[in-house]
Amino acid sequence: MSKTFDVIVIGGGPGGYIGAIRAAQLGFATACIDDWKNDKGGPAPGGTCTNVGCIPSKALLQSSEYFDHAAHHFAGHGIGLKDLSLDLKKMLARKDAVVKQNNDGILYLLKKNKVSFFHGRGSFVRALDGGWEIAVGDEVLTGKQVIVATGSSARALPQAPFDEELILSNDGALRIGTVPRKLVLIGSGVIGLEMGSVWRRLGAEVTVLEALPTFLAAVDAQIAREAHRAFTKQGLKIELGVTVGEVKAGRKGVSVAYTTAQGEARTLEADKLIVSIGRVPNTTGLNAEGVGLGLDERGAIIVDDQCRTNLSGVWAVGDVVRGPMLAHKAEEEGVAVAERIAGQHGHVDFNTIPWVIYTSPEIAWVGQTEEQLKSSGRAYKAGTFPFAANGRARALGDTTGMVKFLADAASDEILGVHIVGPMASELIAEAVVAMVFRASSEDIARICHAHPSLSEATKEAALAVDKRTLNL
Repeated sequence: MSKTFDVIVIGGGPGGYIGAIRAAQLGFATACIDDWKNDKGGPAPGGTCTNVGCIPSKALLQSSEYFDHAAHHFAGHGIGLKDLSLDLKKMLARKDAVVKQNNDGILYLLKKNKVSFFHGRGSFVRALDGGWEIAVGDEVLTGKQVIVATGSSARALPQAPFDEELILSNDGALRIGTVPRKLVLIGSGVIGLEMGSVWRRLGAEVTVLEALPTFLAAVDAQIAREAHRAFTKQGLKIELGVTVGEVKAGRKGVSVAYTTAQGEARTLEADKLIVSIGRVPNTTGLNAEGVGLGLDERGAIIVDDQCRTNLSGVWAVGDVVRGPMLAHKAEEEGVAVAERIAGQHGHVDFNTIPWVIYTSPEIAWVGQTEEQLKSSGRAYKAGTFPFAANGRARALGDTTGMVKFLADAASDEILGVHIVGPMASELIAEAVVAMVFRASSEDIARICHAHPSLSEATKEAALAVDKRTLNL
């Protein structure tokens, strides 16, 4: 006899496990299905984010930043080191330990909230009167409502499939056992820049090949230019507007043929190649076709603005649907769907979802860019403030970058905030709160910020919208 639940969630990543927990909090008998495995074959919930994405990459970014500081910046603080060495095996083991802590923490949270966890791949079997049969291995579950949260996978180059030894996705990029002498990245998005930063800090010569003619096209252009200068100064080689051709993997490494923006044919030889050209929704194995679940041309599940699919009682959230492929976006959708099932008014506003690139300097933004405002014809005011004029940034020894405010020319409502610099990932939260409450730049300018703090740069940028900065 199958086990019956009010809500079955397929996928244990940020959207899935958070949605399952919220459903259980609302009184629903809830199951969560996830098939990620650890190195011993046991359950490892958390999806791409926890296992091969957000969490391990931040662990390596932090470790590599410490190493870089010790090698290049401690002397300026009066700290001398002799015989600095890198134990990469230990660094990777620490990363793996951080991942396991998060896996175990998610299992604990599911148990604490009385969510029944099933380890395996979930797939639709058939519709029932008022519900669905979902298979997990040899077991069949019955659910009145189903939330699909199966995430996404790295997109491969057609001419160069991943082998995770020489041609790497984000997964393989996190498990390189020896620092490459030369490393090539195809794609200058979030994953590419973060992984490039890790291995450059540890000693690799890194070249980034980007097909687009502009660097970080989704980022405000002024911020992107500042970031490009910083990365180039650090030693990242970034080539824009390239067309990648043949990729050959051999015993000694990888060769990448490409054509520059000026039409010159070139070939790069590297020890490893990381491909970071986007991600594709995970719908393989769901039996979507068998039950008539609607997919778009990318393979994403088609949903409305409430995350409903074309099937009664079936919802979908996170990377497997439209919208930004961000862990926190998936979490918000998971919570919103659980609340909608309960008859509440779950809410997700794409306009106030923050974006972060965890390089050094960090890049973070929320709302519209200056280019978007110009394109839409909306009248706006802009204000910027450099970290070079911020006392805390000077004390940190990290004065790269700026904070930028964009506000409506008439009402002064904040339309976008863009930051490149130290701790941008933390500073952006204030801007998100302000935009959610439709605050003006004057509101931020009038709020007392602690001194000395990096957040004072946020206040000063807000003051700059009215051309009245105090420390510049």
